[in-house]
Amino acid sequence: MRIPLDYYRILGLPLAASDEQLRQSYSDRIVQLPRREYSQAAITSRKQLIEEAYAILSNPTERSSYDQLYLAHAYGPEGNGNATATGDNQTEAKNTDPDIQSLSIDISQEELVGALLILEELGEYELVLKLGHNYLTNSNGVASARVANNLDSEEFLEGSEYPDIVLTVALACLELGREQWQQGHYENAAISLETGQELLAREGLFSSVQAEMQADLYKLRPYRILELLELPPEKVAQRKQGLAFLHDILSDRGGIDGTGNDQSGLNIDDFLRFIQQLRNYLTVAEQHKLFEAESKRPSAVATYLAVYALLARGFTQHQPALIRQAKQMLMGLGKRQDVHLEQSLCALLLGQTEEATRVLELSQEYEALALIREKSLDSPDLLPGLCLYAEQWLQNEVFLHFRDLATQQASLKDYFANPQVQAYLEALPTDAETTHEWAVINRQSFSQPHLNNNQATAVSAQFAQSRKPVPNLATTPTQNNHQNPPSSLNGRKTGLDKTRRDTHSHPDLVDFVHPQHTTRPTQPHLNGAAGSNSTGQVKKRRRRKAPKGFNQGNSQHQPALGANLAGKTQLAWTVLASLGGILVFWLLVSTTFGWVKNWFFPAPLLPGEQLLVELNQPPIEIPDPSTELKLPEGSLTDATAQEVIETWLSIKAAALGPQYQVERLQDILTSPTISQWRQLAQQERLQNRYRTYDHTVKVEYVDQDSNQAVVVATVREVTQFYDQGQIRNFTDESLRVRYSLILQGDVWRIQSMSVINQVAMN
Repeated sequence: MRIPLDYYRILGLPLAASDEQLRQSYSDRIVQLPRREYSQAAITSRKQLIEEAYAILSNPTERSSYDQLYLAHAYGPEGNGNATATGDNQTEAKNTDPDIQSLSIDISQEELVGALLILEELGEYELVLKLGHNYLTNSNGVASARVANNLDSEEFLEGSEYPDIVLTVALACLELGREQWQQGHYENAAISLETGQELLAREGLFSSVQAEMQADLYKLRPYRILELLELPPEKVAQRKQGLAFLHDILSDRGGIDGTGNDQSGLNIDDFLRFIQQLRNYLTVAEQHKLFEAESKRPSAVATYLAVYALLARGFTQHQPALIRQAKQMLMGLGKRQDVHLEQSLCALLLGQTEEATRVLELSQEYEALALIREKSLDSPDLLPGLCLYAEQWLQNEVFLHFRDLATQQASLKDYFANPQVQAYLEALPTDAETTHEWAVINRQSFSQPHLNNNQATAVSAQFAQSRKPVPNLATTPTQNNHQNPPSSLNGRKTGLDKTRRDTHSHPDLVDFVHPQHTTRPTQPHLNGAAGSNSTGQVKKRRRRKAPKGFNQGNSQHQPALGANLAGKTQLAWTVLASLGGILVFWLLVSTTFGWVKNWFFPAPLLPGEQLLVELNQPPIEIPDPSTELKLPEGSLTDATAQEVIETWLSIKAAALGPQYQVERLQDILTSPTISQWRQLAQQERLQNRYRTYDHTVKVEYVDQDSNQAVVVATVREVTQFYDQGQIRNFTDESLRVRYSLILQGDVWRIQSMSVINQVAMN
């Protein structure tokens, strides 16, 4: 049969390759071996094709004839002038028919697996699938023959090329899926992986490769969820499938803040950011159903998110019963963290105005309180400012997290004017009847040093304060790059945030998830003109008064408290005075002892001429920091390779540092790596994040071939991550990295880099 391959592509050479390049390429291709799952027959078949190509091209006469045939095909009527012989490792052709993309060669049936293996190595996955599918279709009697003869797969297919072709087709599916994954086509990637996995499972072959595909499918699942849920509401079936995948992941993990293993590779911090990102693609009804069910595990994070869904749905659909349910859920959260502001807003929406202002005074959200007081200066209470804040809070911090409410306007006037809302509020208990309930909750808030469910509280705080996005989830299958951070639960610090002030989130290798995010202010801007009518509407609701004696009972113990305070103050001054006296005594003793020691035991004088060191002049010349780094030129030795890597790490620190010197990347990097690092640095600048590095480099291996080289080095990288000027995390890791260098002009630059493995640190 004829296979669309040519001898130059088999050896990975351009048409103008020299004899030395031909010999080197042949040597490299011969020693390279395919995956260990291939049989010796497949390896021999591949080797025969490589030797045949070398035999033709190493003979000057035969190569000259072949070159004429090659050029006639490339630029003749059939080739249409689209094939080019360039310095690339592949001969490209733009014809749509894969059978005429390049020259064809005749092969025997036994050489088919070798040809498919070479095509798979060249990245021609679609062509491998086409040719392999034709072969497997014509050989569909193999399975039935195996069953008829009562033989297992290995016994029946021993010495046959069938399992090798099945493996090659499956690996083409695997690599095609990873390529589609890298391009952001997650569903297509999943289809390719599942196709290869089903083929191997049907034939009962290569369980290790099946496991590898299944592992990729597990890691791909969060990306598929985002892609499916981002679809328009009309795509009902696809969105249901995305929700089903989400429920499977939550079940495997044991909830949003669970510690189970869902095989996705996401730790708790990454998964919380994934859930944060996911909310923008779910409707208010979908979030209500999802998070209310998750809150019963129990889960502090799910409870908080369910409160948001209940508030949004209750307000927009004029169902105060849902707001009352949210208020009751906040009571449970209030035992561990400060959610008084949310509680106050719930009471306001239920018409319980006195309770709303009373609970508001207990909040530690000082910036929000300052804004509310500022807008209530001409009022005897905080109700006008609270109404203004409530409208802006719903508009800018709640509705934006629901895909069907992103453009919804929040109007307290319309809400309280609704007859359904009025009827429900009239039937609610009075403020006096709810006072005892709030008093119990408020006494419990922050009163105990040890809190139950500390782990859940810490995790919920992590979710509330995470401002990073995903691994961008649109990263390569082998990397966890995250290019855009998700938006926070709300712009201000929440009660969940305060319970974990000393907890720092894990950095991603380069953050998690999808590129679309909404921007929301850190504090709602309260317009004085808005909300005045809303205040009137709220005041028209029944103003519930606290029971008589509520405040009086709290004032009976004021004298005792004053006496205790005075006693404690006197004790504090006594302790401070004692400490001051001890400090002065210690200074006098140490100074006296130093004088006595120098008198009886003077320090020896150094012999010879001493160095002249001045405080205002450095002992050695310090280079100007504005001077550009001069990259090494000429032949690449271990020393120059070390200098290239150190130069790159220095420029990387400058580009991702607080000055964001992105323009310096062009001094050391070239395509395609430079675009990736430039994009990362620009995203860090937009998110007001930066990093500081401390590097140690040890070059292990240098291999130079003309104007290209490969350097393997061990790099120890100590990184400090800053967000909004505050340090968020610290990492110390040692990596073994492979750098591909290219000589441009007289200067070596880095073309690509990849982490080989992580080195264990002593």
